[in-house]
Amino acid sequence: MEKTEERLSPEESLRLIESMINRVKDRFGEDGYLFLFWGWLVFFCGITEFVLSHFMHYAKHYWVWSLCWAALVYQVYYIRKKHRTLKVHTYTGHILGYVWITYLILSFLIGFLIGRLTGNNYFYHIFPIVLSLYGMPLFLSGIILRFRPLVYGAVCSWILSVIATFLSFDYQMLMLPVAMMTGWIIPGYLLRAKSKLQ
Repeated sequence: MEKTEERLSPEESLRLIESMINRVKDRFGEDGYLFLFWGWLVFFCGITEFVLSHFMHYAKHYWVWSLCWAALVYQVYYIRKKHRTLKVHTYTGHILGYVWITYLILSFLIGFLIGRLTGNNYFYHIFPIVLSLYGMPLFLSGIILRFRPLVYGAVCSWILSVIATFLSFDYQMLMLPVAMMTGWIIPGYLLRAKSKLQ
């Protein structure tokens, strides 16, 4: 193994690294349906919460987000099953995994902190902060995978987080489905189309 590494020229090393990144991109493209799964789920939950709150004036409109717990359990099962079938595990793949784990941890932590620090006024702050935070894993994933639609989705999410600060709470809810469309659903379909071509 060491002898093979010594024989590689700088150009060959770069080509090897690029091929590994492309392999992860291919794998990510095959898993693009998770982008669609989460994108459409959160899109549905966001629209449903808006309807329950704005039109039906249902006090516990946030209960619709309970669906995400079932989706999270399914995702863990799916990723573990997919992980077993992979023949090659790359450093890039590990980095992507930790990017999204970091996002999940920060989401729970910031949700808790907002509730503790703002009390009953938490709902005025939650959507702009979640949208701004949501752009981070999208941006990093787009850079790591060299897939620009994810980067564009991240930028849209950050713009929406600023717009949300000028809106009432009910209309802030609608910014999340828009962020899902630009950050998960459109890139998800593009990833699926790309994987079918390869």
